[in-house]
Amino acid sequence: MLDGDGFRLNVGMVLMNARGQVFWGQRPRNAGWQFPQGGVDDGESAEQAMFRELREETGLSPEHVRVLGRTQDWVRYHLPRRFRRKPPGCVGQKQKWFLLEVIADDDAIHFDTGTKAEFASFEWVSWWYPVGQVVPFKRDVYRRVLSEMLPIRDAALGHVID
Repeated sequence: MLDGDGFRLNVGMVLMNARGQVFWGQRPRNAGWQFPQGGVDDGESAEQAMFRELREETGLSPEHVRVLGRTQDWVRYHLPRRFRRKPPGCVGQKQKWFLLEVIADDDAIHFDTGTKAEFASFEWVSWWYPVGQVVPFKRDVYRRVLSEMLPIRDAALGHVID
């Protein structure tokens, strides 16, 4: 689903464990690392899309997580031309981001629930690590989202860790 400016509506998820580390997922065939994200279907709210994508990409269900917060505004990024393939006319992503605390054991995470696995593996990394590791065209989004979510993370943990 595209908005009037050609941005695909999308949700992103920062999954955090009890130590304040974040889920960092490796795409299949070593195609890079990123946070879980996915499109919003017609008639679906951002929160509904988030829970559907969470299940499809990580195998986690609503009972495995606690929603801690979300970005106040939509966050946009432009896709480099070489990545613009579908839908036609798409210039980038317009995302709502959610901060989720994983309250299940790591073995609840699995990548075999969708038609095509979005991740091959994952690791728990420090809060700011993904900003320097994600593809360059997503770095500003990751920095903005993690900055906005930082006070929510600190309040949930009861202390500052970074």
